Order: sequence, then C-alpha cells, then structure tokens
Amino acid sequence: MQYAGVGGVSVGGGVDCDVLVIGGGIVGLSTAHALARLAPGTRVVVLEKEPGPARHQTGRNSGVIHSGIYYRPGSLKARFAVGGAAEMVKFCAEHGIAHEVTGKLIVATERSELPRLHALVQRGRENGIPVRELGPAQISEYEPEVRGLAAIHVGTTGIVDYGQVAAQLAESSGAEIVYGGAVDLISRRSGGVAVRTTSGTVVRARVLVNCAGLQCDRVARLAGDDPGMRIVPFRGEYYDLARPSLVRGLVYPVPDPAFPFLGVHLTRGIGGGVHVGPNAVPALAREGYGWGVVRPRELADELAWPGSWRMAARHWRYGAGEIRRSLSRRAFTEAVRRLLPAVEASDLVPASAGVRAQAVLRDGTLVDDFLIREAPRTVHVLNAPSPAATASLPIGREVARRALATLHTA
Repeated sequence: MQYAGVGGVSVGGGVDCDVLVIGGGIVGLSTAHALARLAPGTRVVVLEKEPGPARHQTGRNSGVIHSGIYYRPGSLKARFAVGGAAEMVKFCAEHGIAHEVTGKLIVATERSELPRLHALVQRGRENGIPVRELGPAQISEYEPEVRGLAAIHVGTTGIVDYGQVAAQLAESSGAEIVYGGAVDLISRRSGGVAVRTTSGTVVRARVLVNCAGLQCDRVARLAGDDPGMRIVPFRGEYYDLARPSLVRGLVYPVPDPAFPFLGVHLTRGIGGGVHVGPNAVPALAREGYGWGVVRPRELADELAWPGSWRMAARHWRYGAGEIRRSLSRRAFTEAVRRLLPAVEASDLVPASAGVRAQAVLRDGTLVDDFLIREAPRTVHVLNAPSPAATASLPIGREVARRALATLHTA
C-alpha cells in the first residue's frame, strides 16, 4: 500500500488519524490545509480515488476567480466568494502560481435582460464589489468585437489554473494523501469512523469529512446518513476559440436567476487561449464527460430520485435548449454570436468537458448555495459547485472548524 504525498511513505495495515478527508479536489485539500493551520499537530489523511489531485470539477473548469456578484447577499456563496477571491489572489502570489486579475464584462444583448443587469449592479454593491456600468461605446473600449445594449464591468474577477492551486494546497497541508482507491465501506464505531477503499486501504479516524464532490451523496449514504438530496451531474461542454484575438478578456451573458448556471461565456485563460462555454446538459454518469459515457447503475439511481423528475418537469424547456446546443455546433455558435457576432462555427474547436455536481432536493429544487451538513462524527459537504474553487480557502476553514469542534467533543 503506497501513500502518495508527504514523501510517498510506505505503510502496512490500517492507518489511524484524527481527521479523514474523503476527496482530493480543491475543497478537500483546502480543508486539510486549514486543519494544519487551525490545529497544528492534527493528524490528517486525505483519500482520493484517482491517481492524483483535482481530476474532476477542480481540474475541468474555466479557471475563473469569481467576484461574487451573482450571489444573494448574506449567502455562503456571496460571503465566501467575495472573501475567497481576494484570498485566492494572495495565495497564488505567495506561492508563485500564475494568475491575473483581469476584470470581466457582463453584457446584455436584449432589452429584456436590462432589468436583470441593473439588479446585478445593485447586488454587486450590496456585496461590496466594485461595479462600473457601461453603454455600447464603452463596451467596445474593453472588447472591440463584443456587441451589447449595456454591460457592467466587474474589476475583481481573475483567472488561474486551479489544478496548480490544488497541488500547492496538497503540498502545504502536511496531510498524508492516499491516491488510487474509492471508498466502498464506512463503519461508525464508538471511538470514531473506519473507512475501507477498493485498493484495500483501511483508515480509522475520530472524525470523517466528506468532500467527495460528484460522489458526496453516495459517501453520505455509505456513512449511514440521509443527505436529503441527490447529485444530478450536468456536463459542461467547452470549445477553444481558433481566433483568440477576437476576445481580450472575460465576457459573460446576463444569467437567468432561475438557474445556478451562468450561460455560455468567453474566458481568456492563463495560457492565452480563449475558452467558449460551458453549456449545461444532463450527464449519463457521475463522471460522464461525453454522450458516450453511460453508467446504467448511476443513471438508475438518478432516475429513482423524485427530485430529478420534478426538476425535469419544471425546467424542460431550458434543458431542451441546452441539449440542442450540445448536439449542434451551429446552435452553439448562434448562442456565442449574441455576444461575439464575428465568430464562425469553424472558429470553435472542441475542448475537454467538465461535469458539475449539482445537488437536487426531493421537491426538484436546484440547491443554489453551498450546503454543509453535520452528523455524528462526520461533516458532509453536499453542494459545492461554482464558485467553490474561488471560495475554496474560506470553505476549507469553515469545514475544518466544524470538524475540529466535532473532534473536541468526540
């Protein structure tokens, strides 16, 4: 049995620790990092089923440091994204991780979007975010090829490679990180929790932290807890822009407040290329990065959840449009042209997709805030999609505090 991380030491038999974190994405690694700072000497083990960190949501997003402008004032998303953006920039500067505070435009292309754009201005100000309102001529000063009736400029938005951030958090945490085995058994005991993985690793901990992302509801059920939600995976498909000179920075449409998705946007990354996307289509597996990836057991579990059907009945028109844009590059191009009229279908080069772990309640409600729940000797992170990467440092501290409180009362 090999430990990867912390020197790659070799151990035999079971492993004992104070806190066991399941999930080696950015939230799990940030939690381990926070534990080391809040309670030095705490023995922390991280279990990650993949051969390395950040292989799913963390490493497959658009790399945006979000400002927090979209989120309801007072919500965890608003508080953690606004503070987390500044912390992320500081963390990257301290560790030499390439990043840039670029600002971004949110552009209204139809009159019906203007009230929502003005509401975002107000929300941004309530969240303490600097916002500048722009007319058509001012839009062109920022983005000569972008067209719109009005826009807002959000100065605190930035870009980074979150895979590099996760790798640094893993290194800085001092935790023992075990790769290459999925959790398949969890047993609560009088002194704590015992966990077994498919690779045969057994870890005994006083407190368990579930940061399993796309698998978090499954892990909660393995622990004997009813999470009250199910993860419904939505695939986000991206293209690379063959003519990146068309876009200088980051350009977003005005989002529909009924959905936790931001719509197809344009993002210039750290490497200079421009990502276009994502859309949001139902995935046929938890890690279904293409239409050809189908896992019947996972799909059956999703369809057995009443909330999946209620969500579909409520939002089928929106979903049909997303599927159409997934299956037709012409339809996807039409969506992009609303913001960038010069783009042609030939400018869109398929790129790697991501999958969003979206929590859905029994009544079909899409959970719109971060969701953290506690049970005996466990802390479950049950909804942490975007902007969780931006907010990962404060999320990690919050989860670490809850884990330590449980540890001290256990």
